[in-house]
Amino acid sequence: MRNAPERLATLRMPEGSPIPPNTLAELQREMVHLRFVNQQIKQIEDARQKQLEDKPQKASNAKVLELQRISGLGIETADMLVREVFSRDLRDRRAVARYAGLTGSPDESGSRRREKGLAKAGNARVRRGVVQLAWRFLIHQKNSTLAQWYQACVAAGKKRTTMIVALARKLLIALWRFVATGDVPQGVVLRPAIGRPIAV
Repeated sequence: MRNAPERLATLRMPEGSPIPPNTLAELQREMVHLRFVNQQIKQIEDARQKQLEDKPQKASNAKVLELQRISGLGIETADMLVREVFSRDLRDRRAVARYAGLTGSPDESGSRRREKGLAKAGNARVRRGVVQLAWRFLIHQKNSTLAQWYQACVAAGKKRTTMIVALARKLLIALWRFVATGDVPQGVVLRPAIGRPIAV
């Protein structure tokens, strides 16, 4: 809120006394600093958006703009995915998941075989980004087939943390297909250039 620093002076401590002057001054300074940082972030994002729109025919820019049409997927994540994953010549969905480190680590002993969890190999930045995207995806794309699959698995008793990684893997592969072939993941809401969002 723009007037938050001024409103601080009207706040009271639990016992009803005003906020101590030094604490109030420090909070006001922090809010001014936060506003400044947010303005800088907006300037960077606006410059990046302008750069993308000035040269939309450039292959990487076209992919970022296409990904950005997906509701819940912002420019930062779209740019990271294109530059670090979708610009590479990955032969199939397994290679995409392996590159991001979203595959299991097998534990084999004789005839026994089980998964020990994530292999931790691959691009850690991409892995973190896609897992964060998966959480956002559940909020912004709750009617998509992928989000409904996740909800059904959790309702069946599977762990949320395990399933969010599985959703991240499926989502990354679906986005890779979307960028490569234009195949929109089922039920995903897109932002068209003009008009209302459409569900595909």
